[in-house]
Amino acid sequence: MRDVLLIALFAFLGAAAAGLLGALALRALRHRSVLVSLTVVAVVSVAAMLAGTLAVARAMFLSSHDLTVVTTVCAMAAVVSLATALLLGRWVVARSNALTVAARSFGEGGSFAAPGGGSTAELAALGRELAATSEKLARSRERERALDTSRRELVAWISHDLRTPLAGLRAMAEALEDGVAEDPPRYFRQIRTEVDRLNAMVGDLFELSRIHAGALPLSPSRMSVYDLVGDALAGAGPLAREHGVRLVGDPVAEVPVEVDGKEMTRVLGNLLVNAIRHTPADGTVAVAARRGTGGEDGEGDTVVLSVTDGCGGIPEDDLSRVFDTGWRGSRARTPPAGAGLGLAIVRGIVEAHAGRAAVHNVPGGCRFEVVLPAAR
Repeated sequence: MRDVLLIALFAFLGAAAAGLLGALALRALRHRSVLVSLTVVAVVSVAAMLAGTLAVARAMFLSSHDLTVVTTVCAMAAVVSLATALLLGRWVVARSNALTVAARSFGEGGSFAAPGGGSTAELAALGRELAATSEKLARSRERERALDTSRRELVAWISHDLRTPLAGLRAMAEALEDGVAEDPPRYFRQIRTEVDRLNAMVGDLFELSRIHAGALPLSPSRMSVYDLVGDALAGAGPLAREHGVRLVGDPVAEVPVEVDGKEMTRVLGNLLVNAIRHTPADGTVAVAARRGTGGEDGEGDTVVLSVTDGCGGIPEDDLSRVFDTGWRGSRARTPPAGAGLGLAIVRGIVEAHAGRAAVHNVPGGCRFEVVLPAAR
């Protein structure tokens, strides 16, 4: 038993010395290629075995012939180990370089395609993660392009919508200043109307900027959908009478929700104003509220608020853009239609409440739906 312990001790000391030198070499070469690291590991493994064997051989006082045999066997093992390490290292480096080239093209704005051929499990997993990231970035770039397009349209339309009332205000101010206005009170009323409209546009832009910055302050409280719909109908009543449109608020379930009453009233108000303006005289705008069966992911109770108008429908190609910033239908590109911010604000406020907004065509018009989480 004592001899076995001595053999183990000598073998450990010899192998430990080789292992320590190998660890120092790996630390010094840690920034080099994986091929170098694999070669060092192979050399350390063989050197540790050889050092332990030689230490035990010297302690056992083997003959020179036996020592030569043992050394030769270890040398052959070292050659095979080094060759295997070099082949494995070259293969791993080749796969890593191919992955690097594919990732470089992906980082330069292209799409990532995993290189063909076999690969280690780790490199294959890295390739799958890069492919998934490439898909996410492609979707992000598409959203960014759509957002940039909507911003350019918004700037163009806002510039047009501001130019018209400003020109009118300037003309009326010059007429009043020169004393050539035949009916000054009418000019003053018109100036007030134009200023109010400009103020509303600036307010919408400020609200939208807060939504995009994620800085929209919300003060949620528990309230009934019935009260929300009632307040929105009361606010939109005068505009509906002016346009000869009937407002219908039935059926409306008394479902509780946890929302910011002021912001959600604005949501319904924007939807009602939009519906009234696009519904012909003697038409009907209907508001309904019901409890849903679940959110988009099928979990949890929801409340569905809907506003149905008689606009005749929206072209299918435009349905996906209705809530984009600055978008307006072809029939709405006139100043009274606003700057195309109302529905974008609707979506921003609804999403800030962890809800979603959607629009669908129905016979004779379209239905805007707001889906909100029901209060627990």
